[in-house]
Amino acid sequence: MALESNLRDWLKFILTPGLGSEGQRKLLQVFGSPTAVLQQPHSTLNQYVRQPVARAIAEGVDEAVLASTANWLEDPLNRILTVADADYPQALLNIPDPPLLLYVKGRLDLLNTASLAIVGSRNATTQGLRNAEAFAKSASEAGLSVVSGLAQGIDAAAHRGGLQAAGASVAVVGTGLDKVYPASNRELAHQLAQQGCIVSEFPLGTPPLPANFPRRNRIISGLSLGCLVVEASLQSGSLITARMALEQGRDVFAIPGSIHSPQSKGCHSLIKQGAKLVESAQDILEELGYHHQPIAADPSTEHPLFDHLGFDPVDTETLSQRSGLTVAELSAILLRLELEGAIAPLPGGRYQRIT
Repeated sequence: MALESNLRDWLKFILTPGLGSEGQRKLLQVFGSPTAVLQQPHSTLNQYVRQPVARAIAEGVDEAVLASTANWLEDPLNRILTVADADYPQALLNIPDPPLLLYVKGRLDLLNTASLAIVGSRNATTQGLRNAEAFAKSASEAGLSVVSGLAQGIDAAAHRGGLQAAGASVAVVGTGLDKVYPASNRELAHQLAQQGCIVSEFPLGTPPLPANFPRRNRIISGLSLGCLVVEASLQSGSLITARMALEQGRDVFAIPGSIHSPQSKGCHSLIKQGAKLVESAQDILEELGYHHQPIAADPSTEHPLFDHLGFDPVDTETLSQRSGLTVAELSAILLRLELEGAIAPLPGGRYQRIT
């Protein structure tokens, strides 16, 4: 498959070694299009970019790279969008640093669908994973596409929830689209490609470099009406996404958790800074003007032990004191509740209920 000439010029321009986003924008502002930039002599380009970059533009991009990209585009699921294309996500045009070129695999329509970003910890608790999936499913049922980053933990759970309903899900990744990272999410990535969408601004062949993941976060938030942080430590990269969402004028939501949990401290910090505290997906949907009827849980189906378990993590000794049951009696009950998915074991011999 041969590359269309306009796209070929965009690729040669974007893939020029050493030409970063600032240089790209400067040259487009001066000359108007990649084609016009590529037609300039070295001496003219050198007035706007460093000499090695001007020389690289004049020398052109390795034809093998362009050929491999053309081969990738033979798959009907694959597309490349430039900022000048009609299908380019309109929401990204309103952020300070929109990617000039996007590699896309899957449903293009989802990139211009109203969306909710859901992000959080890679090392999530069982309750956090359940929350992410449930909130995402509710958002998808209400017609919102769920955007996240295909990382382990909360991201993966959010994608799974989004794919369960009509809104589907979009993954913004920090590698080239010919790679899946982490490899454990390969099956999920395949499902996203078939039913949802995967997006990257990074060229094919780009490995999972650490600097790529904070950079892609502006796209996650930029595609969305709002950003929900489910669980996050104070050092979590999810807080970067939340900060970018605020800078882009998006709503930021956070789910509170136990004051004893390190995975709740990032959410609590966001709430202190003005993020909207949410207890259900309905809180978010109402804020964004969408509607979804929640299904209330039947309290009569809960085991009596939940009256003593509470909502914070608790060890068996404390639970024994509260309930009056022996540790042996508790162990049998806790095992059954764990197998039913009603509670989750935590480090240190503690347990937490799953709502």
